[in-house]
Amino acid sequence: MSARGTGPRIGILSLQGDVREHARVLSELGAQVALVRRPGELAGVDGLVLPGGESTVIDKLSRAFDLRGPLRAAIADGLPVLGTCAGLILLADRLADGIDGQVTFGGLDVTVRRNAFGGQVDSFEADLDVRVLGPPAVRAAFIRAPVVEQLGPGATALASLPDGRVVAAEQGSLLGTAFHPESTGETRFHRRFLERALRR
Repeated sequence: MSARGTGPRIGILSLQGDVREHARVLSELGAQVALVRRPGELAGVDGLVLPGGESTVIDKLSRAFDLRGPLRAAIADGLPVLGTCAGLILLADRLADGIDGQVTFGGLDVTVRRNAFGGQVDSFEADLDVRVLGPPAVRAAFIRAPVVEQLGPGATALASLPDGRVVAAEQGSLLGTAFHPESTGETRFHRRFLERALRR
Protein backbone atom coordinates (compact mmCIF):
# COMPACT_ATOMS: atom_id res chain seq x y z
CA MET A 1 0.00 0.00 0.00
CA SER A 2 1.25 3.46 -0.88
CA ALA A 3 -1.08 6.44 -0.72
CA ARG A 4 -0.67 9.15 -3.35
CA GLY A 5 -0.49 12.20 -1.10
CA THR A 6 1.91 15.02 -1.83
CA GLY A 7 3.11 15.47 1.76
CA PRO A 8 5.90 13.67 3.60
CA ARG A 9 6.34 9.94 3.10
CA ILE A 10 5.25 8.28 6.33
CA GLY A 11 5.85 4.66 7.15
CA ILE A 12 3.54 2.67 9.40
CA LEU A 13 5.01 -0.34 11.16
CA SER A 14 2.68 -3.01 9.83
CA LEU A 15 3.49 -6.13 11.79
CA GLN A 16 0.31 -6.06 13.90
CA GLY A 17 -2.20 -3.53 15.21
CA ASP A 18 -4.45 -0.72 13.99
CA VAL A 19 -2.54 0.09 10.81
CA ARG A 20 -5.54 0.99 8.64
CA GLU A 21 -6.84 3.62 11.05
CA HIS A 22 -3.51 5.47 11.04
CA ALA A 23 -3.23 5.13 7.25
CA ARG A 24 -6.65 6.75 6.85
CA VAL A 25 -5.81 9.73 9.07
CA LEU A 26 -2.41 10.27 7.47
CA SER A 27 -3.84 10.03 3.95
CA GLU A 28 -6.55 12.55 4.82
CA LEU A 29 -3.81 14.91 6.02
CA GLY A 30 -2.01 14.60 2.69
CA ALA A 31 0.84 12.28 3.66
CA GLN A 32 2.19 9.55 1.43
CA VAL A 33 1.68 6.31 3.35
CA ALA A 34 3.99 3.32 3.10
CA LEU A 35 3.66 0.06 5.03
CA VAL A 36 6.86 -1.06 6.76
CA ARG A 37 7.44 -4.76 7.40
CA ARG A 38 11.05 -5.20 6.34
CA PRO A 39 14.28 -3.23 6.89
CA GLY A 40 14.49 -2.02 3.29
CA GLU A 41 11.06 -0.41 3.58
CA LEU A 42 12.40 2.00 6.20
CA ALA A 43 14.52 3.68 3.55
CA GLY A 44 13.12 6.92 2.26
CA VAL A 45 10.47 7.51 4.92
CA ASP A 46 10.32 10.93 6.56
CA GLY A 47 8.62 9.61 9.67
CA LEU A 48 7.23 6.43 11.20
CA VAL A 49 4.06 5.49 13.09
CA LEU A 50 4.16 2.73 15.70
CA PRO A 51 0.48 1.75 16.00
CA GLY A 52 -1.51 0.33 18.85
CA GLY A 53 -1.79 -3.43 19.16
CA GLU A 54 0.06 -5.95 21.31
CA SER A 55 3.49 -4.61 22.26
CA THR A 56 4.84 -8.07 23.04
CA VAL A 57 3.71 -9.43 19.66
CA ILE A 58 5.14 -6.44 17.77
CA ASP A 59 8.42 -6.85 19.66
CA LYS A 60 8.67 -10.54 18.71
CA LEU A 61 7.70 -9.94 15.08
CA SER A 62 10.17 -7.07 14.74
CA ARG A 63 12.92 -9.49 15.66
CA ALA A 64 11.57 -12.22 13.39
CA PHE A 65 11.58 -9.77 10.45
CA ASP A 66 15.04 -8.40 11.38
CA LEU A 67 13.52 -4.99 11.96
CA ARG A 68 14.40 -4.32 15.57
CA GLY A 69 17.99 -3.23 14.99
CA PRO A 70 17.20 -0.98 11.99
CA LEU A 71 14.26 0.57 13.87
CA ARG A 72 16.39 1.34 16.93
CA ALA A 73 19.07 2.84 14.70
CA ALA A 74 16.59 4.99 12.76
CA ILE A 75 15.02 6.32 15.96
CA ALA A 76 18.43 7.06 17.45
CA ASP A 77 19.33 8.86 14.22
CA GLY A 78 16.42 11.26 14.68
CA LEU A 79 13.62 9.74 12.60
CA PRO A 80 10.35 11.39 13.70
CA VAL A 81 8.09 8.79 15.30
CA LEU A 82 4.50 8.80 16.54
CA GLY A 83 3.67 5.93 18.89
CA THR A 84 0.12 5.29 20.11
CA CYS A 85 -0.74 2.87 22.95
CA ALA A 86 1.50 -0.13 22.19
CA GLY A 87 3.58 2.28 20.13
CA LEU A 88 4.25 4.35 23.26
CA ILE A 89 5.39 1.19 25.05
CA LEU A 90 7.76 0.40 22.18
CA LEU A 91 9.18 3.95 22.22
CA ALA A 92 9.85 3.94 25.96
CA ASP A 93 13.40 3.56 27.20
CA ARG A 94 12.15 1.63 30.26
CA LEU A 95 9.25 -0.70 31.07
CA ALA A 96 7.94 -1.06 34.62
CA ASP A 97 6.31 -4.42 33.95
CA GLY A 98 7.61 -5.94 30.72
CA ILE A 99 7.27 -9.70 30.34
CA ASP A 100 10.41 -11.87 30.41
CA GLY A 101 12.57 -11.04 27.42
CA GLN A 102 10.48 -8.11 26.24
CA VAL A 103 12.47 -5.22 24.84
CA THR A 104 11.58 -1.88 23.31
CA PHE A 105 12.96 0.21 20.46
CA GLY A 106 13.60 3.04 22.92
CA GLY A 107 14.35 6.68 22.33
CA LEU A 108 11.77 8.30 24.59
CA ASP A 109 13.17 8.98 28.08
CA VAL A 110 10.21 7.60 30.03
CA THR A 111 9.21 4.61 32.14
CA VAL A 112 5.93 3.08 30.96
CA ARG A 113 3.61 0.57 32.64
CA ARG A 114 1.69 -1.73 30.30
CA ASN A 115 -2.07 -2.30 30.74
CA ALA A 116 -2.09 0.28 33.52
CA PHE A 117 -5.89 0.58 33.52
CA GLY A 118 -6.82 -3.10 33.35
CA GLY A 119 -8.10 -5.28 30.54
CA GLN A 120 -10.27 -4.70 27.50
CA VAL A 121 -13.43 -4.40 29.63
CA ASP A 122 -11.85 -1.46 31.45
CA SER A 123 -11.49 0.63 28.30
CA PHE A 124 -12.80 4.18 28.56
CA GLU A 125 -12.82 7.61 26.92
CA ALA A 126 -11.87 10.92 28.50
CA ASP A 127 -11.49 14.57 27.52
CA LEU A 128 -7.94 15.86 27.96
CA ASP A 129 -6.62 19.39 28.08
CA VAL A 130 -3.50 19.42 25.90
CA ARG A 131 -2.06 22.91 26.08
CA VAL A 132 0.31 22.56 23.14
CA LEU A 133 -2.65 21.70 20.91
CA GLY A 134 -4.98 24.39 22.24
CA PRO A 135 -8.76 24.06 22.45
CA PRO A 136 -10.94 22.12 22.13
CA ALA A 137 -10.20 19.28 24.53
CA VAL A 138 -8.83 16.04 23.09
CA ARG A 139 -11.28 13.15 23.14
CA ALA A 140 -9.05 10.20 24.03
CA ALA A 141 -9.86 6.48 23.83
CA PHE A 142 -7.95 4.28 26.29
CA ILE A 143 -7.98 0.59 25.30
CA ARG A 144 -5.82 -1.67 27.49
CA ALA A 145 -3.71 1.43 27.72
CA PRO A 146 -0.30 2.06 29.24
CA VAL A 147 0.65 5.02 31.40
CA VAL A 148 3.86 7.01 31.75
CA GLU A 149 5.04 6.38 35.31
CA GLN A 150 8.21 8.44 35.17
CA LEU A 151 9.57 11.15 32.89
CA GLY A 152 13.31 11.42 32.44
CA PRO A 153 14.92 14.85 32.02
CA GLY A 154 14.77 14.60 28.24
CA ALA A 155 11.00 14.07 27.96
CA THR A 156 8.08 16.46 28.41
CA ALA A 157 4.55 15.57 29.50
CA LEU A 158 1.87 16.72 27.05
CA ALA A 159 -1.28 15.39 28.66
CA SER A 160 -2.37 13.99 32.01
CA LEU A 161 -5.54 12.54 33.48
CA PRO A 162 -7.24 14.43 36.33
CA ASP A 163 -5.43 12.17 38.82
CA GLY A 164 -2.09 13.35 37.44
CA ARG A 165 -1.09 10.24 35.52
CA VAL A 166 0.79 11.20 32.35
CA VAL A 167 -0.73 9.81 29.15
CA ALA A 168 1.19 11.67 26.42
CA ALA A 169 4.81 12.75 26.18
CA GLU A 170 7.30 13.98 23.63
CA GLN A 171 11.02 14.35 23.24
CA GLY A 172 12.51 16.02 20.20
CA SER A 173 11.08 14.26 17.17
CA LEU A 174 9.38 11.52 19.22
CA LEU A 175 5.73 11.71 20.29
CA GLY A 176 3.90 9.05 22.28
CA THR A 177 0.30 8.77 23.48
CA ALA A 178 -1.24 6.14 25.75
CA PHE A 179 -4.53 6.54 23.88
CA HIS A 180 -5.78 6.16 20.31
CA PRO A 181 -6.31 9.55 18.63
CA GLU A 182 -6.82 7.79 15.30
CA SER A 183 -10.02 6.15 16.58
CA THR A 184 -11.83 9.26 17.86
CA GLY A 185 -11.41 11.62 14.92
CA GLU A 186 -8.59 13.53 16.63
CA THR A 187 -5.98 14.61 14.08
CA ARG A 188 -3.86 17.18 15.93
CA PHE A 189 -1.29 14.69 17.23
CA HIS A 190 -0.81 13.40 13.68
CA ARG A 191 -0.47 16.98 12.45
CA ARG A 192 2.15 17.73 15.10
CA PHE A 193 4.03 14.61 14.06
CA LEU A 194 3.82 15.53 10.37
CA GLU A 195 5.27 18.97 11.10
CA ARG A 196 8.35 17.24 12.48
CA ALA A 197 8.55 14.90 9.49
CA LEU A 198 8.43 17.89 7.14
CA ARG A 199 11.43 19.42 8.89
CA ARG A 200 13.55 16.28 8.58
